[in-house]
Amino acid sequence: MIVPELQHHDPVYVLDLGEGENRFSPDWLESVHTALDTVTEGAAPAALVTVGGGKFYSNGLDLEWLTANGEKAGQYVTDVQELFARVLTLPVPTVAALNGHAFGAGAMLAMAHDFRVMREDRGYFCFPEADINIPFTPGMAALIQAKLTPSAAIASMTTGRRFGGPDARELGLVDVVAAESKLLDHAGDVVRGLAGKDRGTLGAIKSTMFAAAVTALRSPA
Repeated sequence: MIVPELQHHDPVYVLDLGEGENRFSPDWLESVHTALDTVTEGAAPAALVTVGGGKFYSNGLDLEWLTANGEKAGQYVTDVQELFARVLTLPVPTVAALNGHAFGAGAMLAMAHDFRVMREDRGYFCFPEADINIPFTPGMAALIQAKLTPSAAIASMTTGRRFGGPDARELGLVDVVAAESKLLDHAGDVVRGLAGKDRGTLGAIKSTMFAAAVTALRSPA
């Protein structure tokens, strides 16, 4: 397994999700939570950037693991949604640097961040659920709809369309597009100036803003 790696460029933490498809295996989820523990401990100014490597940011659910462990599917979805809820309300500024494809739950993880910066020339942002016959859970739908306009939610959630960087920005799926060589620089610039926000206040604001989505994510799957 490729283990996510956390680097610290004070005050910004960069969580490299890995070089592969970065699917959400149970071990991968645990590693990400451990990294988030590090980011949120203490009181020093901090912000978080997440990024993948190569062609992928994340392809989301580990379908191979699910196929082999069908009896654990309910707990697995609960664990995935807990990660979304945690990132959504993390008490430090967060930005997803989308270096490549973000599909399904991988795109939802990006949505859980405060901001998204996407590579402008390659990679797709996509919710393929309508084409692969997997309906959104109430929690996943609530997460996406909390971040998008109704028209953007319909355009992305009901079509299975793959959005490249410029189209994703136009629809509001991402905030900024950047050249691959500048992706991490842009992502860091988005949150570096916000790193000193009081954690208790910021966490409380996010928890209030996204209370309905968090409740849905933490309800039994």
